[in-house]
Amino acid sequence: MYAVRYELIKTCKQSGARLGRLHTPHGVIETPIFMPVGTQATVKAMTPEELKEIGSQIILSNTYHLYMRPGHELVKEAGGLHKFMNWDKPILTDSGGFQVFSLGPLRKITEEGVHFRSHIDGSKHFISPEKAMEIQNALGSDIMMAFDECAPYPADRDYVKNSLERTTRWLERCKEAHKNTENQALFGIIQGGMYKDLREQSAKEVLSIDLPGYAIGGLSVGEPKQLMYEVLEYTTPLMPVDKPRYLMGVGSPDDLVEGVIRGVDMFDCVLPTRIARNGTAMTSQGKVVVRNAKYAKDFTPLDPECDCYCCKNYTRAYIRHLVKANEILGARLITIHNLNFLLKLMEQIREAIMEDRLLDFRAEFFAKYGYEI
Repeated sequence: MYAVRYELIKTCKQSGARLGRLHTPHGVIETPIFMPVGTQATVKAMTPEELKEIGSQIILSNTYHLYMRPGHELVKEAGGLHKFMNWDKPILTDSGGFQVFSLGPLRKITEEGVHFRSHIDGSKHFISPEKAMEIQNALGSDIMMAFDECAPYPADRDYVKNSLERTTRWLERCKEAHKNTENQALFGIIQGGMYKDLREQSAKEVLSIDLPGYAIGGLSVGEPKQLMYEVLEYTTPLMPVDKPRYLMGVGSPDDLVEGVIRGVDMFDCVLPTRIARNGTAMTSQGKVVVRNAKYAKDFTPLDPECDCYCCKNYTRAYIRHLVKANEILGARLITIHNLNFLLKLMEQIREAIMEDRLLDFRAEFFAKYGYEI
């Protein structure tokens, strides 16, 4: 038995989207789900209690950043990541691959792994598939991601082909090095860039390695949205029906809806917390850049349809004042609202799947939000 098990509850007759449950050592997750990102063992500006209050079922933390500081051995000594950060619900850790590859000239890829310099102090480090598993085993996350290479966009065909084949070899090494299969699930990652035949090749290779779940990597890296949707349309049908499908690094409201319609169960992204720190809110009427002058005397909530702590207690004018004055509370309030907005959106999506009306929901939501289908 795997540490994580997917249970398919229903398929939407109107759209083909999936409603399910993900059983993990730290609780059951209702899917489709959005996972707030807690890169360094904290979702920026949020306490674990606040995350639970807005309905967070699972959060994501980052292997690379926790390896750099405070170090995975220290987290292990503290009793694992759950105890260290006081979060008793599920945690997914990504492998650090994306962060290492985003270091650009500071890193060198070899068959063995990646040599790189720290973005903090320039010190030299090396992460291999085996090291990525060692770190994640020490962190004790419920779901661990395999060490992979996220190819950039655009990238030429030969580069992408070599990259995905190395990712497969690294996955085999990850599975071999994974030491805690009873309590931690390892997910593989399908790569292949924007090339249909390479996505098919990667899916065939990655799915040949039996694992409890699989992810789609290498999207939302600068390509047009329609191209991302196209890649999803031919990739998700290649994936098992009885295992979770995770689209990495995607979290705008339109992408969540479109991703679910194309068969995705799990999403994560720093977007809602990052734009909150810049004074931007996601609302049912579209994006609100609250730092703009037109909100200086707007004494209405960020979103009149929202019942989060921020919208029940504070106005756009007050939040704008906080943002302009660089007060921490401004970022906190918008973060609470943005994460609440996306988690409630996922609840609405799950209800629409249950009632076989997800395409109708998309039309209504997009019309209000200002998107075109």
